[in-house]
Amino acid sequence: MTRYKITLEYDGTNLIGWQQNHQGPSVQSLLLDAIEKFCGARPDIVAAGRTDAGVHAVAMIAHFDLDSNASADTVMRAMNFYLTNSPVSVLDCEIVPDGFNARFSCTARHYKYIVLNRAAPPTLDKNRVYWVPRKLNVTAMRTAAKKLIGHHDFTSFRATQCQAKSPIKTLDECKITRRGDLIVFEFSARSFLHHMVRNMVGTLIEIGLGKPYDIDEIFKACNRSAAGPTAPAAGLYFIRADYATGATAEHS
Repeated sequence: MTRYKITLEYDGTNLIGWQQNHQGPSVQSLLLDAIEKFCGARPDIVAAGRTDAGVHAVAMIAHFDLDSNASADTVMRAMNFYLTNSPVSVLDCEIVPDGFNARFSCTARHYKYIVLNRAAPPTLDKNRVYWVPRKLNVTAMRTAAKKLIGHHDFTSFRATQCQAKSPIKTLDECKITRRGDLIVFEFSARSFLHHMVRNMVGTLIEIGLGKPYDIDEIFKACNRSAAGPTAPAAGLYFIRADYATGATAEHS
């Protein structure tokens, strides 16, 4: 049995997310179909993160086992052949030790969220950004973002259907950068709660619009209704995953 580690990029616009089910095409189901077509197997594919419907990935990491001696290059080429015309591509593939686990070996996950802040709606970037036509106060958002960093109870920022055992997380980075009409939010942590990034962004945007949200009070409330709305999936990207060996998968 050989364990393969793959790096993926995908456009989540028309996908139901990472996890396969009967509601439509998912990243996992497309990968499984491609693997089955070239070697007849449908292995368990484990990802560094399970993105929701509409969320994109720049360099998602996943692994699977095959009863095969095929080279990593052969596996990558075969998968991409059968993924042609799909919104998923395999950027890299390597053979890794059996102890490697894309999910549990991961020491940090990195996301970015892109907001288009201008009067005109997006055309070229439709379904890839969140359009906010009213001018946002970036300084106010940065001030609030600093309070999100650290070890906190993120109950107010987790989805009601979140299945994580604990709402306690450590947010290592929350950076906001304006690039012309684009405002880019960058988040890093070992792990995140369901909708945690989108709920933080939604709250920060409300603050940027002048709404009286106070991060300290939101944390104290431990209630989802205390924070702002959930930002749309379209602006969210899984950027990279870090692993204990120091190996990172990253693409700009």
